[in-house]
This record gives sequence, structure tokens and C-alpha cells, in this order.
Amino acid sequence: MREVFHQSLEDVQGRLVEIAELVTVAIDKATRAFGTSDVSLAEEVIEADAVIDEKAVALDELAIEILARQQPVARDLRIVVSALRMSASLERMGDIAEHIAQLTRMRFPERAIPKGLKSTFLKMGELDVEVSRQLAELLRTQDLAVAESIRNADDRLDELHLSVFEKVLSDSWQGEASATVDATLASRYHERFADHAVSVAKKVAYLSTGEWTATTDAIDVVSPA
Repeated sequence: MREVFHQSLEDVQGRLVEIAELVTVAIDKATRAFGTSDVSLAEEVIEADAVIDEKAVALDELAIEILARQQPVARDLRIVVSALRMSASLERMGDIAEHIAQLTRMRFPERAIPKGLKSTFLKMGELDVEVSRQLAELLRTQDLAVAESIRNADDRLDELHLSVFEKVLSDSWQGEASATVDATLASRYHERFADHAVSVAKKVAYLSTGEWTATTDAIDVVSPA
């Protein structure tokens, strides 16, 4: 029975990695579509989000089954409960990639990126893709150096997010109302994507070290977005 239990835990880890890899494909396509107004690529992201949702639900069902049948305790219990929360964050990351793709589709054939912010959003997109790739690696290896790299990338994304708001609130901003809305929404999506990755990274670090960070996981309690 113990061997079956450990195989189930390995299955949970494998499914988390699989979902993270699908999320990486989604954010890569979504940010490329956003930067080039490629509506076909955006449609691929929107259609594929259902697959991420289905796999997240299947993972949750497996975790609940483990809780019911195996009744894990101590660290094993923390692993299963953390997997449920990580699954929710990964599913939300997929949703955010879909939102970015929807912005692209909504503004087509015009560009969704407002004039004067292209380089900022290209950098934000690159960082989100890198964060997602690193998250899949972290879930696969539990290498805490990768977790730290994710946090550093999130800090850079926060700075870029702030710069977008400074731009649209400045006296020099001449964008129309729709451009202002697009800029603030898109910036928020890019920034929140990395926030959810940090949330997952914190949980992996906790499972590896048994220690929680000094700051509480505000990502989970401040906003459901």
C-alpha cells in the first residue's frame, strides 16, 4: 500500500509539471500574438485553455482521492494539500494567458499594444515566458535556486508594471480611452501571471525546507485574479 501511495504522489508531481508545460506554451503563444497582432495564434491559446482546465480538474480529483483513501499525515498531507493549491494557481495562469490572447483578438486588425509601450510589453512577455519555463523546471527538480530566479524575474515585472501606469498617467500620454484600458489591463495580466508563479514557487520551497517565508502568501489572499 505504501508503494502505491508513493506512486500516487509521483503522479501528482508529474501532472503538475505537465500543466506547467502547457501553461508555458500558452503564455508563449499569447505574448507573441499580443506583440504581433497574430489573431490565429491568439485563437490557439483561447481554444487550448480548456485542456489546461481539464487537466487541473483531473489533478484535483486525484489529490482528493488520495486524501480520502490514503489519509496522509505530516509532510505527505502537506504535499497533497499544496498540490491542490498549486493546481489552482497554474489553472489561473492559463486563464491569464487566455485573457492576453482575447485582448489581441478583440483589437484585431489593430494592434493591441498602445503606441509607445511596445518595448515594455515585449519585455514583460519575455519575462513571463521565462518565469513559466522556470516554474516547470522547479516543479520537476525542486531546485530552490530556480525559485529564487522566479522571484527576481517577478520583481522586474513589477517594475515594468509600475512604469506602464506611470506612462498612462503622465501628462505626455495621448492615448485614447481604449488604449489606456488596454494598457492597464494587459500590464495587470502580465504582472499577475508572474505573481501566481511566485505563489507556486513559495509552496515548493516550503515543502523542501519546512519553512515559510517571512511575508505571508499575499498573492492568495489579496486578489482572486
